[in-house]
Amino acid sequence: MPLEHAHCMRIALDEARRGKAAGNVAVGSIIVQGDTVLARGRNLVTSTHDPTAHAETVALREAGAATQREDVAGCTLYTTFGPCPMCCGALLASGLSPLVMGARPAPGSGRWGSYTVEGLIDFVGRSRTIQVVTGVLVQACADIRQGEGQTRSGQGLAHGAKERHRRRLRWQQSAEALWEHGWGWEHRG
Repeated sequence: MPLEHAHCMRIALDEARRGKAAGNVAVGSIIVQGDTVLARGRNLVTSTHDPTAHAETVALREAGAATQREDVAGCTLYTTFGPCPMCCGALLASGLSPLVMGARPAPGSGRWGSYTVEGLIDFVGRSRTIQVVTGVLVQACADIRQGEGQTRSGQGLAHGAKERHRRRLRWQQSAEALWEHGWGWEHRG
């Protein structure tokens, strides 16, 4: 008998807590086959310095290692926060269905603008091959992400995030200065 959605999402929430405790964005994912948790993943981007180490991709890698195959059709992925476009592409490539999500960004407020998982799935013509289930422990999944960017000691952004922010500001200021002096893109050599 398959495990219940809420039970599985609680396991994914445990993974999110573990990721957050290590200084990463608090997202957790698990892959379930029938009544067995096949793989677990948590966001490891900050702690591993790997921009692809999102909870969903970590779980997919673990599932591939466990099954010795890249196709995990017949499995269900549970994730505490709506997958980004990269992760959505990986989920589509993996063949799993359904995708069960907890929280998600408010429309238009996320990092990817108006992107939605359902929109990308529909755009690539795969809405008949993957079922998306939403609304599972939404508040608990949203709550775990509160204080995102906080270190374990609560001292604000982790060093890596602060440095990326400083570099982004320096780049933006440099680009604006060049633009003001007439050095737009057409002057690149």
